[in-house]
Amino acid sequence: MCQLLGMNCNTPTDITFSFDGFRRRAGLTDHHTDGFGIAFFEGKGVRIFRDNRPGASSPMADLVSQYRIKSFNVIAHIRKATRGDVNLENTHPFIRELWGENWVFAHNGTVEGITVCENNHYQPIGTTDSEAAFCCIAAKLKERFQSKPTEKEIFDAIVEITSEIAKYGVFNFILSNGHWMIARCSTNLYYVCRKAPFGTALRDDDVMIDFRQYTCERDKVTIITTQPLTKNEQWTKMKNGGYVFFKEGDILYEIEGTLPDNLNHV
Repeated sequence: MCQLLGMNCNTPTDITFSFDGFRRRAGLTDHHTDGFGIAFFEGKGVRIFRDNRPGASSPMADLVSQYRIKSFNVIAHIRKATRGDVNLENTHPFIRELWGENWVFAHNGTVEGITVCENNHYQPIGTTDSEAAFCCIAAKLKERFQSKPTEKEIFDAIVEITSEIAKYGVFNFILSNGHWMIARCSTNLYYVCRKAPFGTALRDDDVMIDFRQYTCERDKVTIITTQPLTKNEQWTKMKNGGYVFFKEGDILYEIEGTLPDNLNHV
């Protein structure tokens, strides 16, 4: 399957340390070689870099690592194709406009039977179940709320809509509009919240960083990923079927779920 990476924080932050470890899984330490993508929110805009080549060897991924873009919210994805050809239009993350905002979505897993009405404003460009699911989410939200609702209303609606989609497969995802980030776990999703007092982190490829050199007392940075990226930090494993709503590095809302019987083998 694919793997996910997200960052939500209260100050613009450089994700290079986490991204460089993450991209190694796209051809060096793992087999997620069917494309990579990463999206950085900057104000109302989004910088998206995508390549259908492996993230470990992609010149575009090299550029991202060298660019060191700082952002409040970042979503990245490395793909192991289970649905749809290996091409650029099927590469995550996906982006759509909703209530005058950019919404970015990346998915890990496979869900069956996702169909999008031809008259729906939100249409998939590629052929993945992931993009079709995102279009369904956006369409149902737009239909339910004529104007932008509160964050709690958005969270509750996304939980309801995506819980239905998740009945038909594995539906791990990360979603953000640049102000907050929502993560849902079907099988594997972990997060770590870094705040003062900061210390060192040892990446799984034995690269060390001392966060005290790059942070101040008020900084809060949350990293979400399919599998922990560091060896010496206490990562929280989300419960299967659970949701977490992050804003400015903190958890605002959380729902704990249970693993459906039909996913016990995953």
